[in-house]
Amino acid sequence: MDGLADAHRLRRLAPRAGRDFASNDYLGLAASPALRNAVAEALARGVPVGSGGSRLLRGNHPEHEALEAEAAAVFGSAAALYFSSGYAANAALLATLPQRGDLIVHDALIHASAHEGMRLGRAEAVSVPHNDADAFEVVILQWRARGGVGRVWIAVESLYSMDGDRAPLADLAVLADRHDAFLLIDEAHATGVFGPGGRGLAAGLEGRENIITLRTCGKALGCEGALVCADRTVIDFLINRGRGFIFSTAPSPLMAATCRAALTLMQDETRQARQATLMAEAGGLLADRLGIAPTGSQIIPVVLGDDGRTMAVAQALQARGFDVRGIRPPTVPAGTARLRLSLTLNVEMADVEALVEAMQPLLELAT
Repeated sequence: MDGLADAHRLRRLAPRAGRDFASNDYLGLAASPALRNAVAEALARGVPVGSGGSRLLRGNHPEHEALEAEAAAVFGSAAALYFSSGYAANAALLATLPQRGDLIVHDALIHASAHEGMRLGRAEAVSVPHNDADAFEVVILQWRARGGVGRVWIAVESLYSMDGDRAPLADLAVLADRHDAFLLIDEAHATGVFGPGGRGLAAGLEGRENIITLRTCGKALGCEGALVCADRTVIDFLINRGRGFIFSTAPSPLMAATCRAALTLMQDETRQARQATLMAEAGGLLADRLGIAPTGSQIIPVVLGDDGRTMAVAQALQARGFDVRGIRPPTVPAGTARLRLSLTLNVEMADVEALVEAMQPLLELAT
């Protein structure tokens, strides 16, 4: 612990305070009257708070199944499965589906939960440079040339949580078809923000047998949990073999009912349009005033490099009333400590302008 403190990497829990530039509540739904009303309505009709057991015992509830059916219909997949969190879902996917003798090829910046699943699984895993579609194919061809005969699994995020950039999904889908591979797409940060009706960046790929998507409910949907959308056989395999699913108490039926309401709210493109306007205007302002390149998304990294300097700037902004958090290794690669600016509908453009005013002298001092 002392070593972490000396390296400016000691983590502490901190209360939320100030204007929200840190959360993943992209559509501002988490504290919305609409979701509060959905919770009250579900309680009024007798939906229980707790599930009481795992889904395969007594924990399965009609609200879980209703959410899964609606998610499959909304996202265009054959079936869906509800997990307690995105971390649990990602870990279960990669620990369960790839088998011994298979190959997982994953983007270097994929989420820690995916790494956990690969660590628990039995397949060989190889990292490739970030967003390099050609590198995926090179690894696959080399593996086949060495005698690899199993299934190939390609694992990426559609929108990367710390960089705000997009995966080349169209190219990767073609690659998956060419090599009879599965493409696993973590849509955590794209669901609700991008795609028609908030269906994410993989919306045009859903429904294909070799596409598996993960859609978290705790970010733009403002709730909790995650939905794996896939072919029926994949979902049934997870139910039967996914230890993270089998041996976990089922998520709250009340939360499942709330997530179902959030799916309806997500499809109202009014919020999505407001978010798009905020992203465009804020991106332009940050570029013009601070020279920060826009990402085209709601996630804007301000890379400062040094861990201590990054945390000092974050703390100074927090003292000025802006909830901006510093992100350090190992969450991001060494030497790329950053402020992660998250644009949500909990702020207005006036808040962004005030943040830029506060950041400008601090960034000049930090260089």
